[in-house]
Formats: sequence, structure tokens, C-alpha cells
Amino acid sequence: MWWDERVSVRFRRNLQPTLTYWSVFFSFGLCIGFLGPTLLDLRCQTQSSLSQITWVFFSQQFCLLLGSCLGGVFKRTLSQSLFALFASSLAISLVFAIIPLCHNVVVLAVVMAVAGLAMGCIDTISNMQLVKIYQKDSAIFLQALHFFVGFGALLSPLIADPFLSDTNCILSNSTANASSNLPHIRKSLVPHHPGNLSHYDLPMKGMVVTRVSYAFWIMALINLPVPIAVFFLLYKERMVPCFTSSSHPLLSADELAMEARPAEKDDLSTTVQRPHAAGGHDDLFSCCQSKNFRGASYTYFAVHITGALVLFMTDGIVGEYSGFVYSYAVEEPLSVVHKVAGYLPSLFWGFITLGRLISIPVSYRVKPATMVFINVVGVLLTFLLLLIFSYSVIFLFVGTASLGLFLSSTFPSMLAYTEDILQYKGCATTVLVTGAGIGEMVLQLLVGSIIHDQGSYSFLVCGMIFGGLAFTFYAFLLFFHRMYPRPSSDLDAASPDKPAVVDDTGQYQR
Repeated sequence: MWWDERVSVRFRRNLQPTLTYWSVFFSFGLCIGFLGPTLLDLRCQTQSSLSQITWVFFSQQFCLLLGSCLGGVFKRTLSQSLFALFASSLAISLVFAIIPLCHNVVVLAVVMAVAGLAMGCIDTISNMQLVKIYQKDSAIFLQALHFFVGFGALLSPLIADPFLSDTNCILSNSTANASSNLPHIRKSLVPHHPGNLSHYDLPMKGMVVTRVSYAFWIMALINLPVPIAVFFLLYKERMVPCFTSSSHPLLSADELAMEARPAEKDDLSTTVQRPHAAGGHDDLFSCCQSKNFRGASYTYFAVHITGALVLFMTDGIVGEYSGFVYSYAVEEPLSVVHKVAGYLPSLFWGFITLGRLISIPVSYRVKPATMVFINVVGVLLTFLLLLIFSYSVIFLFVGTASLGLFLSSTFPSMLAYTEDILQYKGCATTVLVTGAGIGEMVLQLLVGSIIHDQGSYSFLVCGMIFGGLAFTFYAFLLFFHRMYPRPSSDLDAASPDKPAVVDDTGQYQR
């Protein structure tokens, strides 16, 4: 096996919770990828205009950000975390089942807002739980976690595709003219951003002919095993009210067995889900309480802020690139035909998924700090080459694939690196997830307005600037890492929650 026996033993001991958190992130990806390609059919279902239906994007993204901020509220105990994940994953299945029944755009926006809240809770809680379980060994498991997001985001459009309307799904006198624009419009509706569609006129009244409901019901069934898996984990931990005993142990059976063998405790430690242990991973509002600032050095705040700013830029690049690369390609000077340009967002997300798969074994051999450095430098160089070869259609495709690879592992690597700096205390996970979500929203809106005013070439210039800022913030993070006070070796050796660190590999050493 390409990892050592110590990590393998820890993985086997935590197999069920790890697989459960991975599956919940699959729900996250399944829910994030379907909206773009199905939005035109949903417009027909709700008989709304394009400008009205695109508000559904905003409701989902805004509530995803809100759910990410509030996710830490449910992190105080293991039972609260699992119940929140069960409710969130079940809510996503219910959302898929209810969407075909939404014949009003406002109702649809509310339903998608509920989905966004569930996705935000899943994002924060799953990342936090894996960090708490594996701590210094968490990088490889976070890479796998984010692979499942990409896998779900690729699967849901594939499920929806056979049921999408080939012609305009509202039949009226203007159907023939509107149908000629349909492929162009649909390719513009990529995940995370609806694009500028105000100049397209599609009929709003007439007979609705769409089969997209079947796609949502299939996705509801595919997602249904996820809340069932979370329920079984709750049952295993004896947290289901109907099956729990009066004396519920704080430690699982494996953890109690390890407590009886102190000689092996450091090498084979598992997560001890004590209520006070979650204090270092509270929600965003609890993180801002003054009691958490007492005695903290300025580098404590600087690590949180610079780590969040790196993800603000890199996740913002993911959102703005996937949202506007199609619009950039079809405009001059490239003038790529619409059908060919439509492959660019799919290529971008496909290489993000491939990169996350490759990063699973790589992250075991390469330190998270090194991986983030490679990522931000790669993003910067890719945008530089895209600017130099801005008249080359071939290099646009090559650069899109390269950018997807470099951006793929940035978030999990940065999360593992920042949590390692802070010794798994503080609010790194909550702050980083929130910063990434804000960046994805803000940079999309910013780039959209700049492209509207300055033209399509500004799309690459903005990406170059954001990549340069990400590299700058990462350089500041490295500086504050060197300044951050390290714990004494005696404290590290005496900590029961710290896994043993193998010095000769140097894998997780700073």
C-alpha cells in the first residue's frame, strides 16, 4: 500500500465514519452540478423569464454561504454533528423530489435556498470532522473528500442530460425562433453562474413540455443511501433516541480499547469526541467571541486571515472561470463556435475532479504546504500563458485543463496546512470555508461587471490579478507560520489527542 501501516490502521478503525463523511460530500456535489443544465427546463416548469429564474442561482449560493457560517453551531458534540448531517443529506433528497412540484419561481428559489443551507452545513461539518479524526494525517482524507464533490458535480449533469428539452419547452408561436438560441443559452448556464442572458427572448406562455422531472427523481433515489448511511452511523454510536441507553459512553468501543493500552495510544489514536473538544471548531459567531482572543498572539489572527484570503482568491477563480470561460471563448478574438466552447466548462470541472483523484496518493508523499505552493504558482503561470497565447484556441483548452488541475487540491491542502499550523485549535476550518464561499460569490459578481464594462479580454487579466494576490497572501501565510509560536515537545508528547508524528518521513513536519 502507498501509505504506511499507521495511517492504514487509523483508516480501518475509522472506516465507517470516514466513508459516511465522503458519501455526504457526494450529496454536496450532486446538488451543486445540476442547476446549470436544467435551468431552462425549470424556467418552462415555472413559466418565468430568464432574468427571474436566474435568481435561483443566487438563493442557492447565498444560503450555501450562510449554511457554511452556521455549520459550526452543530459541531459542539458528535451527536449534533451527525444529526445535522442526517438532516442535511435527507433535505437534499427531499429537495430533488420536490423540485418537479414547484410551478412558481419564488417557491423554487425557497426550495433551492433550503438546499443551499444543507450544502453549507455539509461543507463545514464534514471538513471539521475529518480534521478532528485524522489531524496531522488529514490531508489525504480531505483530498478524497473533495474528490467526491467533483464526482457528484459531474454525475448530476450526466443524469439530467437525457431528459433535457431539445427544443424550447414552452410551445408558442415564437417557439421556432427561440429554439435556435436554445443550445447557446443552455451552454451559458454553467454551475455557479448564469451568465448574461438578458438579451434572449423566450416565450413565457404556452403548453409546457418537459421531462426533466424524471432526472430529479432519479437523483433523489441516488442520494437516498446517503442519509441512510448517516443514520447507521448514528445507530452505531448509540445516538438514536429510540435505541440509546441511559448511560451513553463518551468514547466508542475502539477508543475505550485504546485507552486500556497506553503504550500504543499515540500511534493508533482515534478521535475522542468530547464536548469540550469541539470548542476549537465553533461556528463563525462563536469564533468571534472575545474569550477566544485572550492570550492569542497576532500571528494567531494572521494565520486565519491569510489562509482565508488565499481560498477567497482561489475558490473565487474557480467560480469566475467556470462561469465566464464560455462567454470569453465565443467573443472576439477567439470566436469559438458555440458547440465547441460549451465543452470548456465541462473540461474545467473534469480536470478538477481528475486532479482531486490524483491528489489522494500525492498528498501522502507531499506536505500540504508544498502542495499549496505548487497550486498557486501553477495558477499564476497558467494565467500568464493564457494571456501570452490569448489568440490560440488550442491553448485555451490546454490552459483550462491545466487550471483545473492546479485548483483542484488547493482547498483541502490549505485546510490541512492551516489546521496543522494552529495545532487543530482555533477556528481555521470555519473561517476558511466561509472565506472560500464569500470569494466564490464576490469575484463572480466583480468579474461579471468588469467584463460587461471592459470587454472579454479583462476576463484573463482579472484571473492573473487574482492568481497574483493568492500567491502574495500565501507568502504572507508562510511568513506568519514561521512567526507562530510552536508548542513545547513535552506538551506534544503528553497530549492524548495528538497522533504520533514520524520524524524520519518528515511528511507532516513543518
